[in-house]
Amino acid sequence: MTSSVAAGPSLLIRDLEKSFGAKTVLKGIDLEVSPGQFVALVGPSGAGKSTLLRLINGSHRPTGGSVKVLGIDPASCGRRDLQRLRARVGFVFQQFGLVGRLTALENVLMGALGTLRMPRYGAASYPRALRERAATQLERVGLVEQRFQRCDTLSGGQQQRVAIARSLMQEAEIVLADEPVASLDPTASVSVLAMLRKLSAEDGFTVICSLHQVDLALQVSDRIVAVRDGGIVLDAATSDTTEEQLRAVYRTVEASGA
Repeated sequence: MTSSVAAGPSLLIRDLEKSFGAKTVLKGIDLEVSPGQFVALVGPSGAGKSTLLRLINGSHRPTGGSVKVLGIDPASCGRRDLQRLRARVGFVFQQFGLVGRLTALENVLMGALGTLRMPRYGAASYPRALRERAATQLERVGLVEQRFQRCDTLSGGQQQRVAIARSLMQEAEIVLADEPVASLDPTASVSVLAMLRKLSAEDGFTVICSLHQVDLALQVSDRIVAVRDGGIVLDAATSDTTEEQLRAVYRTVEASGA
């Protein structure tokens, strides 16, 4: 997919803050992500990881600071411009975000809806070229044989692969993945993340993936960004990060008594 903006960071965040009422969820976030990077976003529950991802795709608006995604500020976008931006930003959810009664092929085809003028009902209503491309994306994630199978009959790992294929169909330049393997068993988790890493390297899209599993973060990412108590407490190349450093992010801070 050809970007409509000049080359630059995929993501640029400066002094970002997000509050819900009196509760501050994120504060002082500075983050710059280069095209093609695979970033593991780690931290304990409630640290603000999901909120950060939703600020990136424009689902939330910042209380302060700025977010630029592919050179565009989602908070300043009108409805149509935000739709155009979201067409370039894929989102892979913990619970897959698929329509269970539809086939794998139909779910992947939904990734192309942003390029079509009218709603579509059933795989046959899509142009043949798109149906062929959707089948190719399913082949890339190892599910072309299951393309006519209802998604609610697939395993969890297979459903997450369909969700990834949908992002490929969308030709997303950034893929945001919010705890994408939290509901999968360890074997399926490794398989899904390894596949996402491989596809990212092949197609050059950026991945920002929130994870709780320290070992998986160290296996699949180029870079680790750790969030705790609403702020970034670690930002380093994965090769320079140890398991002990990451596990320390999750430890309860004991009161000093001061």
